Amino acid sequence: MLPRSKTALLSLGLGLTLLVAACASAPYTGRRQLLFSSEGSETRMGYQAFDQIKRQYKLSQDPEANALMAKVGRRVADAAQRPDYRWEFLVFEGKEANAFCLPGGKVGIFTGILKYTQDESGMATVISHEVAHALARHAGERLSQSMLAQAGGLGLGMALGGMGSAASTAIMQGYSLGTQLGILLPYSRTQESEADHVGLILMAKAGYDPAQALEFWQRMMTKDKKGVKMPEFMSTHPNDASRLKELEEFLPEARKYYTPAHAAHAAPSPPPPGPRAATRPSSAPPTPAAPVAGRWIPAPR
Repeated sequence: MLPRSKTALLSLGLGLTLLVAACASAPYTGRRQLLFSSEGSETRMGYQAFDQIKRQYKLSQDPEANALMAKVGRRVADAAQRPDYRWEFLVFEGKEANAFCLPGGKVGIFTGILKYTQDESGMATVISHEVAHALARHAGERLSQSMLAQAGGLGLGMALGGMGSAASTAIMQGYSLGTQLGILLPYSRTQESEADHVGLILMAKAGYDPAQALEFWQRMMTKDKKGVKMPEFMSTHPNDASRLKELEEFLPEARKYYTPAHAAHAAPSPPPPGPRAATRPSSAPPTPAAPVAGRWIPAPR
């Protein structure tokens, strides 16, 4: 067996090798990412999780909410330019003002958020933000960050093997708190900001005025006014003031992609920069998709 110090160095070296080998770039922003998992494995986990959610939560029977979800979802999915995703858009019954997009294009909103979306632009803001998380592979990135933090903890634990239990426990607790506050939470806030950024672009490409997103976020920010808010450095999301400021800074770029809805399909928006961009084949015009019971199922060509 290797000495603990050599084992720790070996673990660190392996971790650095993985770090270099697993770098990727987020679409539109170009931010460097740490990704150990494959997109295929993330998609499979997303589909499994969506099946569980559909068993756990009741689907909404509100025809207007389902129709709007399908309409907006179809347009945002077209803007996302990922025909390999098995897009699905569902409305779930639930008091929480929440929404999600799992890897592979499985999108859900809870009826509790409808009082904040209020209209089509509000719905587009929510769906675009959640789809941006999926396009940027934020779920895979969080998984990779957790794996790296665990590996670092394992290496530190091996290196501390000869110390007294009280000292070792204190150091490991400090490491855990440090990685949470210094790495994982800041990454989470970065991802939320990036989803706001990319979400505005997707919204604009889908034919919605991205400036309308600010009105939705201002409405959302009123829901927690009575509660005690955590300091930003302890939160998974940017604080309200930071979020609004960044949204205003992102608007000029998003407007470059904006084509009003009535002309959105007449003049295609530019694809996202970088190697991860996916484009629709130019050999045939796009076939309209048909919403079926809240799902977006592409019509056969």
